[in-house]
Amino acid sequence: MANYLASIFGTEQDKVNCSFYYKIGACRHGDRCSRKHVKPSYSQTILLPNLYQNPQYDPKNKMNPSQLQNHFDAFYEDFWCEMCKYGEIEEVVVCENNNDHLIGNVYARFKYEDSAQKACDALNSRCGEGCVRGGFCNFIHRKEPSDELDRELDLSTKKWLRQRGRDERSVTRSPSPEPTRKRF
Repeated sequence: MANYLASIFGTEQDKVNCSFYYKIGACRHGDRCSRKHVKPSYSQTILLPNLYQNPQYDPKNKMNPSQLQNHFDAFYEDFWCEMCKYGEIEEVVVCENNNDHLIGNVYARFKYEDSAQKACDALNSRCGEGCVRGGFCNFIHRKEPSDELDRELDLSTKKWLRQRGRDERSVTRSPSPEPTRKRF
């Protein structure tokens, strides 16, 4: 019996373990799947779900096929170079599917398992407390503007307020008495 169970593990005949999840690390049923989603302890491959935002599926997209390819090539090169920091890459696969469980998924297969583990650890630490949900996280992942833009906007706002006298604290005049505040 044990030999039989071992021979069907991760296949369509396995009624306990999800074959989709076993093969690709994603399942169209998600948490509602009736089968187990067994995450491997060690693997040469890491999955970064929903990482590639394909402009092809954006209804406002105005890119022609050449521009779409250039966009993808730039993403692919950037991702490859980033993963090379952790070890030798054997393959990168970016899903072009538009299914909820596959859209934007990126797989990186390293030559060695320890390289994949280094990449996983480093990438998880970028999101604070080990968050791997990215854009689908329920907590805020704040994106900061560049320091230059932040400074420029701050100075422009102060100048605009001073010119229009909208903010008493920004205008250099004699201080006016504090307004009384009503309680509701």
